[in-house]
Amino acid sequence: MTAIDLKESLISLIDEQIPVFIWGDPGIGKSSIVKQIAKEKSMNFIDLRLSLLDPTDLRGIPFFNSEDKSAIWAKPEFLPNSDTKEYGILFLDEINSAPPTIQAAAYQLILDRKIGEYHLPLNYAIIAAGNIETNRGVTYRMPTPLANRFVHLTLEVDFYSWKQWAYKNNIDNKIISYLNYKPSNLFLFDSSLSQKAFATPRSWEYVNNILKSNLNNKLYIDVISGAIGEESCEEFLNFCAVMGELPNIDDIFLNKDIIIPTNNSVLYALCSGIVYALINEYSDNRLDMVLNFSLKLPSEFSVLLIKDLQQQNIEVEYSQIWTTWVEQNGFLLD
Repeated sequence: MTAIDLKESLISLIDEQIPVFIWGDPGIGKSSIVKQIAKEKSMNFIDLRLSLLDPTDLRGIPFFNSEDKSAIWAKPEFLPNSDTKEYGILFLDEINSAPPTIQAAAYQLILDRKIGEYHLPLNYAIIAAGNIETNRGVTYRMPTPLANRFVHLTLEVDFYSWKQWAYKNNIDNKIISYLNYKPSNLFLFDSSLSQKAFATPRSWEYVNNILKSNLNNKLYIDVISGAIGEESCEEFLNFCAVMGELPNIDDIFLNKDIIIPTNNSVLYALCSGIVYALINEYSDNRLDMVLNFSLKLPSEFSVLLIKDLQQQNIEVEYSQIWTTWVEQNGFLLD
């Protein structure tokens, strides 16, 4: 399912405290979605990478109780206190990459919400995630009783869901524009190849951070190649060079005459830049100017621009230009 559908499903399942296992390829945002939900719902978020733990890390260390001469397991510091009234999510990441001994330690925590003397707080939901077993990552078969305890959901890469997230999270417009132009390059993982660097939603976020850093431009090829691979880097930087042909987007909001680009790469970049500018400074008048300008664009780019605005919850239908736009391009909408 798409990231949007997964998020909606998780919110309902978390409210009902139904354990969920999220399957998906590496770097596509499984943990980010869960963390975002926790933030939006003001819930505590505990992220445990089980593949990095030993069984004693999860169960705790035993110590001697001199009063009744018994062994007591000390609660791990990273687990919440059993008596807390706060709401939270216990996120068990890379669970199927953890050795069987770790999975066994997690087994009781997931099935019975306890481990040793420790009880998971009533207001905590359990979400787990792991990579698909065929993608060359280190994985171990999950015991059937443990697998049966989860609702299993599979996250698939969806460019339009990613683009909606990218606009909201201020991802560099050059990245959005390039992937608008070539959405298949959002995710280029091939399990049959031994790749060190390849394009994923996560690695494109790295590129975003690289572009916003003070890195010398001369080093972009080497560093960005290290994030998304040499071929993707070359294509992306060539696209960025073409973006120099963009008209002044501010002139659109001033209703000035603008020469419409003929290069498709530039048109993709232009549409993304307009959406960015309108999101950052919205007014009904600025929306009218955008719709008026869209009437001058080739039809496919006019529709692309409108759909991007709608995905950002901008109500284009209330613009006084909307009727004119529909008369010209409405037949192209799905």
